[in-house]
Amino acid sequence: MTTTAYTGRATNWTMVAVSGLLLVPLIGLASSDVDRAFVLVVGLALLGVLAEVVTASDVRVACGTQGVSVHWGALGWPRASYPLDRIEDVSVVQVPWWAVSFGFWWTPWRTVCTVRSGPALRLRLRNGRRVTITVPDPAAAAAALRSVS
Repeated sequence: MTTTAYTGRATNWTMVAVSGLLLVPLIGLASSDVDRAFVLVVGLALLGVLAEVVTASDVRVACGTQGVSVHWGALGWPRASYPLDRIEDVSVVQVPWWAVSFGFWWTPWRTVCTVRSGPALRLRLRNGRRVTITVPDPAAAAAALRSVS
């Protein structure tokens, strides 16, 4: 039986608003009568902004007996799962403004899924990997994971 002890969704509305404001001039430039190469570059920039908004504007997290499930963006993709038996320790850490990844970042040693600065949930996996996730109430998420493990 699967029981969810904590769910949360963190959205970076500032990034959504700024990205939306960037779309206006890009759409205007793409529809203007200019060189095709320039229109191609603007179109690629437009796709990049849209991809950022769709995949990196928010993080949804569920913690419980199944472990931790993370879904990014409006479409819930990419997604990741961290079963309880792979989690060594959970803690709450402070993410400074300069370390916010605005989406999903993966390296061989860590995974970061943050959309804002401030407190975040940190998982230390049994293989030594660290996973940092923005959640609305990281203390409650950590307590929920401790209670089911």
